Amino acid sequence: MKIAFVGKGGSGKTTLSSLFIRHLVANEAPVVAVDADINQHLGAALGLSEAEAAELPAMGAHLPLIKDYLRGSNPRITSTEAMIKTTPPGEGSRLLRVVEDNPVYEACARTVRLDDGDIRLMATGPFTDSDLGVSCYHSKVGAVELCLNHLVDGAEEYVVVDMTAGSDSFASGMFTRFDMTFLVAEPTLKGISVYRQYKEYARDFDVAMKVVGNKVQSPDDIEFLRDQVGDDLLVTLRHSDWVRAMEKGRPLRFELLEADNRMALQTLQSTAEDSYATRDWERYTRQMVHFHLKNAESWGNARTGADLAAQVDPDFVLGEHTLVPQPG
Repeated sequence: MKIAFVGKGGSGKTTLSSLFIRHLVANEAPVVAVDADINQHLGAALGLSEAEAAELPAMGAHLPLIKDYLRGSNPRITSTEAMIKTTPPGEGSRLLRVVEDNPVYEACARTVRLDDGDIRLMATGPFTDSDLGVSCYHSKVGAVELCLNHLVDGAEEYVVVDMTAGSDSFASGMFTRFDMTFLVAEPTLKGISVYRQYKEYARDFDVAMKVVGNKVQSPDDIEFLRDQVGDDLLVTLRHSDWVRAMEKGRPLRFELLEADNRMALQTLQSTAEDSYATRDWERYTRQMVHFHLKNAESWGNARTGADLAAQVDPDFVLGEHTLVPQPG
């Protein structure tokens, strides 16, 4: 299943993402983690040193390789140059799986060892000075969207994406790629402002979203969040000495995380599992095609000089049947 963490800058979404990833690994679940934030901090939150985090390969830098691999033998895609971030898979496309070895993971993922096991970590790459005035950050996350469009995930496999702050995640169709979106909100008016934006954007596409209250210090904080977001408030996390120690560079073993916070993480996992169980693969594929056609008309056709609507395979539905290994 695919899970996104979103929220305003400083809400603690990267910390929550890293805690959830550690929780999944402690439960022996295979995990692919993706840092898709404009500020790349997930590696550090997972225990990498600054030097190790800086050495993570940037997915955007390997976009030609990603396109070439995913294109496979799909006859509807005339060239890798004609592929854009929303290009959907079809007959002949190569699909990614959480638990496998492939050229995309070899180039873009690195193994990170946690207390209870290993994960694969991928990163879009930071927004650099050379990008200023030349490109937008959406070009960086395009590699992530393309991979998510071609990734077939099972019920006990997890893809966890730390999204960019604010409402920028809705600049493309990537927000529909997740079985559950956890919006991390502090108990302040600014903390819930992003929630209101997300709620409005997500409504038209039936995006499953729950609020995780963070930095909660009192019952009044919980009451405030409940008044503002109602039943969308799933759990709250209180002050954590474990997190404070991690932020000081003195990480404790994950098993020492406070019991109430461990229970909150388990609630997140159970909620995501329930959402995945009701995934409609046909609608999932239809939404992918919808945003591809929208992007093709607004800029893709002009950019590539091709009719990108022709890339849509009308008979192809991404689904559990595609979990069967493919040759090549």
